[in-house]
Order: sequence, then C-alpha cells, then structure tokens
Amino acid sequence: MRAHEAGALHGNDAAPTWLPYPTDVNTLIDGLWSETTVRGEDGSLRTGGLSVHEIAEEVGTPVFVVDEQDFRSRAVRFRDAFAGAFAHLGGSGVYYAGKAFLCTAVAQWMQEEGLGLDVSTGGELAVALRAGFPTERIALHGNNKSDAEIRRALSTGVGRIVIDSLAEIDQVSRLAGELGVVASVMLRVTTGVEAHTHEFIATAHEDQKFGISLTAGDALEAVRRVIARPETLDLVGLHSHIGSQIFDVGGFEIAARRVLELMAQVRDELGREIPALDLGGGFGVMYNTQHTPSTPEELAAGIARIIEQEAAALSLPVPHVSFEPGRAIAGPSTHTLYSVGTVKDVHLGGPHHRVYVSVDGGMSDNVRTALYDADYSCLLSGRVSDAAPEVVRVVGKHCESGDIVVKDEYLPADVQRGDLVSVPVTGAYCYSLASNYNHVPRPAVVSVRDGELRTLMRRETEEDLLALDVG
Repeated sequence: MRAHEAGALHGNDAAPTWLPYPTDVNTLIDGLWSETTVRGEDGSLRTGGLSVHEIAEEVGTPVFVVDEQDFRSRAVRFRDAFAGAFAHLGGSGVYYAGKAFLCTAVAQWMQEEGLGLDVSTGGELAVALRAGFPTERIALHGNNKSDAEIRRALSTGVGRIVIDSLAEIDQVSRLAGELGVVASVMLRVTTGVEAHTHEFIATAHEDQKFGISLTAGDALEAVRRVIARPETLDLVGLHSHIGSQIFDVGGFEIAARRVLELMAQVRDELGREIPALDLGGGFGVMYNTQHTPSTPEELAAGIARIIEQEAAALSLPVPHVSFEPGRAIAGPSTHTLYSVGTVKDVHLGGPHHRVYVSVDGGMSDNVRTALYDADYSCLLSGRVSDAAPEVVRVVGKHCESGDIVVKDEYLPADVQRGDLVSVPVTGAYCYSLASNYNHVPRPAVVSVRDGELRTLMRRETEEDLLALDVG
C-alpha cells in the first residue's frame, strides 16, 4: 500500500508502486493496443474500423476481438526480421506457435504470410490439417505423444517431429517402420538455462518434464540412437526452448552455446554434422507499463550475432536457425471486451478500501492472472469520462476468490453497470486456456478488419455444454 500521488481525495491507496497515476484515464497506453485500435469520435474504442458498441451488439460479450491486420503484420515482421538477420548465415525460419491461439482462420493467415506452424497435440494438428496448412511446414511437439498422434503426423507428411525423450526415439522409429517412411526428427535438448520468468513457463532447467538432458549426457546418447536408425529416422536438427515471456537475448546466448557445443561434439565423436537448430520462442510482450519487450529486429540481430560468434568459436558451419513466436504475434493483436455488472466498494478498515468491478467473464476466459500471477491492464472502452481516476480490481463472475482478471488498474470513478471495459493483450494463452468452470460457456472470438467482422470461434451455448452430458 502507498499514499496516492494526487493526495487522499483522489482515489484509494491500493495502487502498487509500479502503477503510474494517469494524467488522462481515457488515454490508450502505447504498446498495449493493436495498431488499428483508436478512440472514435463518440469516445468508444474502434478496432479494425468497428466500435466496441457495434461488436457487442452483434456478438455480445465477453468476446475476444482480434485485429487481423495487426496479427498478420506482427507475423510478417518476425518473418522478415529473422530472414534479414540470418540471410548471410545459414538462413532462418519462423514457425507460429499454435498453442498461443489456434483456429482455422489463424492457420490460414500464417500460411498466407509464409510462416511455418508449430503444433503440440493431435488436436492442434487436426486444426492445421483442416485449414489445409502445408504439412511440410508443420512441426509436431509434445512430451507425451500418443501412437495415434505420431502416426497421423507421419502419414500426412509433417515436416519434423520434435522428439522429447529417449523412449520416444523407439516409438517414432517403430511407427515409421510400420508405415514404411523415414521420419524427419529434431531432438529437444534441455540446456539447463534458467529463464527469468515464472517457474511454470520456464522450460530449460533440469527439473521439469520437457526435453532430453544435455548435462547428464542423455542428449549425446539420443543422437547416437537416432543416427543408428537411418532406415526410419533422419536427424535434421536440435531444438532448445528456454521459456516464455523473455525480454532479452541473454538466455538464448547460453542455450545456443551449449547446443552448438553438442553439435561440435557430435561432429568430432560421431562424424556427423547436424544442419539445423531451433531456439524456440518465448519472446515477451507488454502487458502493462512494467514491461519493455525487445522488437523483432532487436531480437533477430542479437541472436544472429550470438549464433555467428559461437559457431565460429567452434569452427562449425552456421546452422539453419528457426524460431517459434506465439505470444509475441497473437498477444497484442487482441483485446477482450466485457460488460460491467456489479461495482462494489469494499472497506478494508480505517481509510483503506478497494473497488471491485465485476465483469461477465473471468477466469474461464483468462486464467493467467490466477495461474501465473499475471498483471493486465484495462480501459473503459465504451465511452470517455471526466471522473477522477480510481484504482480498481476487475474480477469475474465465478465462485472463486482468485477469479481476478486485472489486479490493479485505474478506471474512471464513475464506472458503472452496463459499461464496456476492454482488457488488452489477451490474444495468447487466454482462449487457448479457457474452460467451462461453473458451466460458463466459452466466449466468441471475432476478427475485425476494414469495418468487417468475422466470427472465428462462435460463442458456446448451454446446449453445447449439455450435449456432452450423456448421463
């Protein structure tokens, strides 16, 4: 708790120290909103040429509003930044990480913009196949792939299967033999790098479920086993992923060095050159004013410099390098539009109080605040207000005290039932982590562009929920 910069007469004292007092609570903060989102003449937000009132009237709330132009342009920017930075080296590729958010339309957008597609389950692969995505540009991940998932990947010609364990080498080899094909595989290597992020989304330290340990010697043994089976397996590269919501290239430097050292060891001890390296994704985005993400150009230039230097030190040819951004493409392209219900001023003793603004969604459409202690921003999006800024907590409608969407943000003090509130940067790991907790149907997802609205995922209904209940 801290004293309010504007004094005791302005709002409550519950603002965290990092949250700046707004000079204008109606202003869109640079970096939090998609490129076509603006305030209209009537004061309401407009994205892709449509106002939040028009969107709410047509499809209701809550709803994920995807700025198609922004989504595509972010994908293109990553594609071009890495292509330019690695043009004089071994070349590069960008695979959109479908786990961030995937539907048929998004897969088609990525195909049209020349990206590959990273899928991690049979369900995500099914979406890609339905979209007609070129299978040679698909990579299949997963720490516990089923026989059915691997068989489908092999039979449809998926470009590469990322093997996650020693046991999976036998599994993929057996299924490839049954189908009479040679599987193009990468080995996911756990490098021991501690990414500076939440422990649940840090993925390269030793004590977690992903990958084959480099420090324990399992990674070299995995290479031996794969290259010993040329009739069923073709080792096309090594893979490393250090985590998510990462803002600089420091962690990539250590991970790249360790994987390149393994490549040099394979060359020296096994006489085999490995042509490709995938460094995963995990590039961070701005969720609020605490965050200062690097640009795609800064990331590409920094990582290219690291790869070139480390490969030269080991007398290795620079491998073809690929990346898997998901959040950095999908996240900032989208805001979630809610309707306000109950507004409650809770007194906490003495002068302390907190204003709770309840919306018609919650942890069923954005569980990241509860799951990762994530911090989001929000904005009164249906109108502008002359009221003083007030620190509020935006909460959902679920029977859970942890059902918090935005922990702390300033909204006008006159926020009331029926207002529209938007939470930006919800395009990644919100709908894809959505649930039916309390039997709440999942929201719609719509894209907007040039004044046209298109439903990507229709709103679930109670009939959808009851159709699964066969008891």
